[in-house]
Amino acid sequence: MDAKEIIARRVAQELRDRTLVNLGIGLPTLVARYVPEGMLVAFQSENGIIGFAARPPEGMEDPNLTDAGGGFISALPGAFAFDSVTSFALIRGGHLDMTVLGGLQVDATGRLANWMVPGRMVAGMGGAMDLVAGARRVVIAMQHAAKGEAKIVPELTLPPTAARSVSLVVTDLAVIEPTPAGLVLRERAPGVTVEQILAATTAPLVLPDTIPEMRL
Repeated sequence: MDAKEIIARRVAQELRDRTLVNLGIGLPTLVARYVPEGMLVAFQSENGIIGFAARPPEGMEDPNLTDAGGGFISALPGAFAFDSVTSFALIRGGHLDMTVLGGLQVDATGRLANWMVPGRMVAGMGGAMDLVAGARRVVIAMQHAAKGEAKIVPELTLPPTAARSVSLVVTDLAVIEPTPAGLVLRERAPGVTVEQILAATTAPLVLPDTIPEMRL
């Protein structure tokens, strides 16, 4: 199981039956592969679709059926499409139960940076600010470090996405919950020690007495 699969499988455990969930571009779309059996979840993408599913098999892609990042998706029976105005009205109106977004950095207070890197072009609809502000629950799915640098940091060095703190951070090493007392280390990835997580994290972590392994 690679790092992305660990993250996607663990995030899928945060899904709840009969809810409306936005999946951001990239890694978050993998969550659609691991919806618990028997659970009904309607996935939304800000370019205007509800009811999409995982990427179709190679050769079955439809260029008219993509997520907000232009990645191919499939559609479940009953899925429907609409314009971006309606899509953002759903988001800004507080109708999303949860969003799963990728992250570039999360700071010690749980604030997210994921919408731009100064000087670099980033493709996509740019809905992250609305999603973080509008969804009832915000789950970040990202690798714990990038190119040897920590992504869970004391303070953001990239532009923040929103003033609001996210609800949960799931990485290939850990599950971390931002709380008023700080970032609480809730779970470890299989085979990963607390010491390894601390070494890969520059933000301070609150360590409960018990930190179980993820159950994937």
